[in-house]
Amino acid sequence: MRDFIVTQLTKLTAPFWHSSLSIDQFVTAMQETLYMVFFAMLFGTIWGFIQAIILNVTRPKGILPNRVIYHALSPIVNALRSLPFIILLIAVIPLTKVLVGSSIGTWAAIVPLTIYIGPYIGRLIEISLLEVNDGIIESAQAMGASPWQIIFKFVIPEARSSLILSLTTASISLIGATAMAGAVGAGGIGDLAISYGYQRFDSSVVTLTVIILLIMVQVIQSLGEWLAKLR
Repeated sequence: MRDFIVTQLTKLTAPFWHSSLSIDQFVTAMQETLYMVFFAMLFGTIWGFIQAIILNVTRPKGILPNRVIYHALSPIVNALRSLPFIILLIAVIPLTKVLVGSSIGTWAAIVPLTIYIGPYIGRLIEISLLEVNDGIIESAQAMGASPWQIIFKFVIPEARSSLILSLTTASISLIGATAMAGAVGAGGIGDLAISYGYQRFDSSVVTLTVIILLIMVQVIQSLGEWLAKLR
């Protein structure tokens, strides 16, 4: 599969590709970007769902209102969301070294990417859950459903389409963050754009990088919209 992609990209870019960077290197960078997006989204979604459910349940008009938990967790989520990614990337270097043994490379970038996207996903999921009609929750309570049954068997299934679109939005934001992570040696397409495109004034690398990122964003957006429409 990899050889097929390299061959096809080589044919497509042959008319205008005049760079010291090989297409094989570009495909490797694409793989690194996909790895970062996939694992950061995986861990970030798990974290996001946990915090969103806690915030949704413990809010003042929630199923199990708890002012202490809600007002303790909400500011933490807001604080993490407010940090620019490039600052967060540098701030968590000690934690990254502890978890993966290095602060440079694709796998090292997954740590700050997860911390960056987790609270963002959490807020998006919280909004999606809050969009569920109160009548559904009241009906579930009338049937004797427990709080967790209400969340997992009524609220989340009802918010399915909105949740998918929220995760789609988060995935697209994460692609931009992976490109930024390339500035500190995380690898991926962003690293090539900076190392070969910007620093070596290679416009062909920048052009192909932009095209690839646009294609990735469009594919993810289209897939998310298609999945959201399924029943």
